[in-house]
Amino acid sequence: MNQSSRILLWDLDGTLVRGKRYGVFKDYTIPMLESVFGTAGSLHGMIVSGMTDLQIVEEALRSEGITRAHISDRKDELRRCYIQEMKRAVGNGAHIIEAMPGAREVLQVIDEHPRYLSALLTGNIEPAAYLKVEITGLAEFFKLPGAFGDESFDRRDLPAIAARRINDHLRSNLTADQFIVIGDTPNDITCARHFGARVVAVATGRVHSEAELRAGAPDALLPDLLDTELFIKTLDEL
Repeated sequence: MNQSSRILLWDLDGTLVRGKRYGVFKDYTIPMLESVFGTAGSLHGMIVSGMTDLQIVEEALRSEGITRAHISDRKDELRRCYIQEMKRAVGNGAHIIEAMPGAREVLQVIDEHPRYLSALLTGNIEPAAYLKVEITGLAEFFKLPGAFGDESFDRRDLPAIAARRINDHLRSNLTADQFIVIGDTPNDITCARHFGARVVAVATGRVHSEAELRAGAPDALLPDLLDTELFIKTLDEL
Protein backbone atom coordinates (compact mmCIF):
# COMPACT_ATOMS: atom_id res chain seq x y z
CA MET A 1 0.00 0.00 0.00
CA ASN A 2 1.28 3.49 -0.81
CA GLN A 3 0.35 7.11 -0.12
CA SER A 4 -2.17 7.22 -2.96
CA SER A 5 -4.05 4.13 -1.73
CA ARG A 6 -7.56 4.61 -0.36
CA ILE A 7 -9.79 2.29 1.65
CA LEU A 8 -13.53 2.69 1.11
CA LEU A 9 -15.53 2.01 4.28
CA TRP A 10 -19.02 1.11 3.08
CA ASP A 11 -22.24 1.43 5.01
CA LEU A 12 -24.74 -1.29 4.14
CA ASP A 13 -28.44 -0.49 4.68
CA GLY A 14 -29.63 2.33 2.46
CA THR A 15 -26.26 2.53 0.72
CA LEU A 16 -25.46 -0.88 -0.78
CA VAL A 17 -28.53 -2.93 0.18
CA ARG A 18 -32.13 -2.40 1.25
CA GLY A 19 -35.13 -4.37 2.41
CA LYS A 20 -37.81 -4.65 -0.24
CA ARG A 21 -40.27 -3.24 2.31
CA TYR A 22 -39.48 -0.26 4.56
CA GLY A 23 -39.21 -1.08 8.26
CA VAL A 24 -38.91 -4.83 7.70
CA PHE A 25 -35.87 -4.81 10.04
CA LYS A 26 -38.33 -4.70 12.94
CA ASP A 27 -39.95 -7.96 11.80
CA TYR A 28 -36.99 -9.83 13.25
CA THR A 29 -35.51 -7.40 15.79
CA ILE A 30 -38.74 -7.09 17.79
CA PRO A 31 -39.05 -10.90 18.28
CA MET A 32 -35.32 -11.01 19.09
CA LEU A 33 -35.63 -8.41 21.88
CA GLU A 34 -38.80 -10.01 23.22
CA SER A 35 -37.04 -13.36 23.32
CA VAL A 36 -33.89 -12.10 25.09
CA PHE A 37 -35.31 -9.33 27.34
CA GLY A 38 -39.04 -10.07 27.45
CA THR A 39 -39.84 -6.74 25.77
CA ALA A 40 -39.02 -4.74 22.62
CA GLY A 41 -39.47 -1.48 24.58
CA SER A 42 -39.99 1.47 22.26
CA LEU A 43 -38.53 -0.17 19.13
CA HIS A 44 -41.92 -0.26 17.38
CA GLY A 45 -41.93 3.53 17.02
CA MET A 46 -38.22 4.20 16.44
CA ILE A 47 -36.45 5.45 13.32
CA VAL A 48 -33.16 3.56 13.47
CA SER A 49 -31.35 4.84 10.37
CA GLY A 50 -27.60 5.28 10.91
CA MET A 51 -27.51 3.70 14.39
CA THR A 52 -25.49 0.65 15.41
CA ASP A 53 -27.49 -2.40 16.43
CA LEU A 54 -26.22 -2.07 20.01
CA GLN A 55 -27.31 1.57 20.08
CA ILE A 56 -30.77 0.61 18.74
CA VAL A 57 -31.15 -1.99 21.50
CA GLU A 58 -30.04 0.49 24.17
CA GLU A 59 -32.41 3.22 22.95
CA ALA A 60 -35.34 0.81 22.61
CA LEU A 61 -34.95 -0.67 26.10
CA ARG A 62 -34.04 2.47 28.06
CA SER A 63 -37.69 3.08 29.01
CA GLU A 64 -37.80 -0.45 30.44
CA GLY A 65 -34.89 0.26 32.81
CA ILE A 66 -32.55 -2.08 30.91
CA THR A 67 -29.04 -0.61 30.97
CA ARG A 68 -26.00 -0.75 28.72
CA ALA A 69 -24.41 -3.14 31.25
CA HIS A 70 -27.39 -5.52 31.01
CA ILE A 71 -27.15 -5.45 27.22
CA SER A 72 -23.38 -6.00 27.21
CA ASP A 73 -23.78 -9.00 29.54
CA ARG A 74 -26.20 -10.62 27.10
CA LYS A 75 -24.47 -9.62 23.88
CA ASP A 76 -23.66 -13.18 22.79
CA GLU A 77 -27.26 -14.27 23.33
CA LEU A 78 -28.50 -11.18 21.48
CA ARG A 79 -26.21 -11.86 18.54
CA ARG A 80 -27.26 -15.52 18.35
CA CYS A 81 -30.97 -14.76 18.61
CA TYR A 82 -30.72 -11.86 16.13
CA ILE A 83 -29.21 -13.95 13.34
CA GLN A 84 -31.62 -16.83 14.07
CA GLU A 85 -34.65 -14.51 13.71
CA MET A 86 -33.18 -12.84 10.64
CA LYS A 87 -32.52 -16.17 8.91
CA ARG A 88 -36.07 -17.23 9.71
CA ALA A 89 -37.49 -14.01 8.18
CA VAL A 90 -35.31 -14.37 5.08
CA GLY A 91 -36.03 -18.10 4.77
CA ASN A 92 -39.82 -17.77 4.86
CA GLY A 93 -39.86 -14.85 2.42
CA ALA A 94 -40.98 -12.24 4.96
CA HIS A 95 -37.75 -10.30 4.52
CA ILE A 96 -36.41 -9.73 1.01
CA ILE A 97 -33.05 -7.98 0.77
CA GLU A 98 -31.83 -6.57 -2.53
CA ALA A 99 -28.73 -4.78 -3.75
CA MET A 100 -29.14 -1.06 -4.38
CA PRO A 101 -29.28 -0.10 -8.07
CA GLY A 102 -25.70 0.37 -9.28
CA ALA A 103 -24.11 -1.15 -6.16
CA ARG A 104 -22.68 -4.23 -7.81
CA GLU A 105 -21.35 -2.26 -10.79
CA VAL A 106 -19.63 0.31 -8.56
CA LEU A 107 -18.08 -2.38 -6.34
CA GLN A 108 -16.87 -4.26 -9.43
CA VAL A 109 -15.14 -1.15 -10.82
CA ILE A 110 -13.59 -0.44 -7.40
CA ASP A 111 -12.40 -4.05 -7.16
CA GLU A 112 -10.56 -3.71 -10.46
CA HIS A 113 -9.06 -0.30 -9.61
CA PRO A 114 -5.42 -0.29 -8.42
CA ARG A 115 -5.94 2.54 -5.95
CA TYR A 116 -9.05 1.47 -4.02
CA LEU A 117 -10.06 -1.36 -1.66
CA SER A 118 -13.45 -1.93 -0.03
CA ALA A 119 -14.41 -2.85 3.55
CA LEU A 120 -17.66 -2.83 5.52
CA LEU A 121 -18.45 -0.18 8.13
CA THR A 122 -21.99 -0.88 9.21
CA GLY A 123 -24.37 -0.64 12.13
CA ASN A 124 -25.33 -4.29 11.52
CA ILE A 125 -23.96 -6.98 13.80
CA GLU A 126 -21.19 -8.83 11.96
CA PRO A 127 -23.07 -12.06 11.06
CA ALA A 128 -26.07 -10.04 9.81
CA ALA A 129 -23.81 -7.86 7.65
CA TYR A 130 -22.21 -10.89 6.02
CA LEU A 131 -25.59 -12.56 5.52
CA LYS A 132 -26.82 -9.44 3.70
CA VAL A 133 -23.84 -9.24 1.33
CA GLU A 134 -24.13 -12.97 0.63
CA ILE A 135 -27.86 -12.75 -0.13
CA THR A 136 -27.33 -9.78 -2.46
CA GLY A 137 -24.30 -11.27 -4.23
CA LEU A 138 -21.86 -8.60 -3.00
CA ALA A 139 -19.75 -10.71 -0.62
CA GLU A 140 -16.89 -11.22 -3.09
CA PHE A 141 -16.00 -7.51 -2.92
CA PHE A 142 -15.28 -7.49 0.83
CA LYS A 143 -12.03 -9.32 1.49
CA LEU A 144 -10.77 -6.87 4.12
CA PRO A 145 -11.89 -6.89 7.77
CA GLY A 146 -14.37 -4.14 8.72
CA ALA A 147 -16.24 -2.84 11.76
CA PHE A 148 -19.76 -3.73 12.88
CA GLY A 149 -22.72 -2.73 15.02
CA ASP A 150 -22.08 -5.27 17.78
CA GLU A 151 -18.75 -3.62 18.59
CA SER A 152 -19.88 -0.27 19.99
CA PHE A 153 -22.92 1.62 21.20
CA ASP A 154 -21.51 4.64 19.30
CA ARG A 155 -21.05 4.55 15.52
CA ARG A 156 -18.24 7.13 15.83
CA ASP A 157 -16.00 4.38 17.23
CA LEU A 158 -16.27 2.15 14.18
CA PRO A 159 -13.86 3.81 11.68
CA ALA A 160 -10.95 3.56 14.13
CA ILE A 161 -11.75 -0.11 14.78
CA ALA A 162 -11.87 -0.82 11.03
CA ALA A 163 -8.67 1.13 10.32
CA ARG A 164 -6.74 -0.72 13.02
CA ARG A 165 -7.86 -4.10 11.68
CA ILE A 166 -7.17 -3.17 8.07
CA ASN A 167 -3.69 -1.86 8.86
CA ASP A 168 -2.92 -5.08 10.75
CA HIS A 169 -4.30 -7.18 7.90
CA LEU A 170 -2.35 -5.31 5.20
CA ARG A 171 0.71 -4.76 7.42
CA SER A 172 0.50 -1.11 6.50
CA ASN A 173 0.28 2.24 8.23
CA LEU A 174 -2.58 3.96 6.42
CA THR A 175 -3.56 7.28 7.97
CA ALA A 176 -7.12 8.47 8.72
CA ASP A 177 -7.28 10.64 5.59
CA GLN A 178 -6.65 7.56 3.42
CA PHE A 179 -10.04 6.17 4.48
CA ILE A 180 -13.29 7.24 2.81
CA VAL A 181 -16.61 6.50 4.51
CA ILE A 182 -19.55 6.04 2.13
CA GLY A 183 -23.06 6.17 3.57
CA ASP A 184 -26.59 7.52 3.38
CA THR A 185 -27.10 9.11 6.82
CA PRO A 186 -25.81 12.08 8.84
CA ASN A 187 -24.34 9.51 11.28
CA ASP A 188 -22.06 8.23 8.51
CA ILE A 189 -20.76 11.78 8.02
CA THR A 190 -20.33 12.29 11.77
CA CYS A 191 -18.39 9.06 12.29
CA ALA A 192 -16.05 9.88 9.39
CA ARG A 193 -15.36 13.37 10.76
CA HIS A 194 -14.78 11.99 14.28
CA PHE A 195 -12.04 9.71 12.92
CA GLY A 196 -10.59 12.18 10.41
CA ALA A 197 -11.64 10.25 7.30
CA ARG A 198 -13.09 11.65 4.08
CA VAL A 199 -16.78 11.03 3.46
CA VAL A 200 -19.04 10.59 0.44
CA ALA A 201 -22.76 10.82 1.21
CA VAL A 202 -25.21 9.11 -1.14
CA ALA A 203 -28.88 10.10 -1.08
CA THR A 204 -30.17 6.55 -1.58
CA GLY A 205 -31.62 5.96 1.89
CA ARG A 206 -35.32 6.17 2.70
CA VAL A 207 -34.95 8.50 5.68
CA HIS A 208 -32.58 11.39 4.91
CA SER A 209 -32.90 13.83 2.00
CA GLU A 210 -30.08 15.32 -0.05
CA ALA A 211 -30.61 18.61 1.82
CA GLU A 212 -30.19 16.89 5.22
CA LEU A 213 -27.02 15.18 4.04
CA ARG A 214 -25.65 18.39 2.55
CA ALA A 215 -26.17 20.10 5.92
CA GLY A 216 -23.62 17.67 7.38
CA ALA A 217 -20.98 19.02 4.96
CA PRO A 218 -19.71 15.75 3.43
CA ASP A 219 -16.71 15.97 1.11
CA ALA A 220 -18.99 14.89 -1.73
CA LEU A 221 -22.70 14.18 -2.18
CA LEU A 222 -24.09 11.86 -4.86
CA PRO A 223 -27.74 11.17 -5.69
CA ASP A 224 -27.13 7.41 -6.12
CA LEU A 225 -24.59 4.81 -7.29
CA LEU A 226 -25.81 4.56 -10.88
CA ASP A 227 -23.01 6.54 -12.55
CA THR A 228 -19.80 4.54 -11.99
CA GLU A 229 -17.69 7.06 -13.91
CA LEU A 230 -18.92 9.91 -11.73
CA PHE A 231 -18.35 7.80 -8.62
CA ILE A 232 -14.68 7.12 -9.48
CA LYS A 233 -14.16 10.77 -10.51
CA THR A 234 -15.61 11.85 -7.16
CA LEU A 235 -13.23 9.56 -5.26
CA ASP A 236 -10.25 10.69 -7.33
CA GLU A 237 -10.93 14.30 -6.39
CA LEU A 238 -10.94 13.68 -2.62
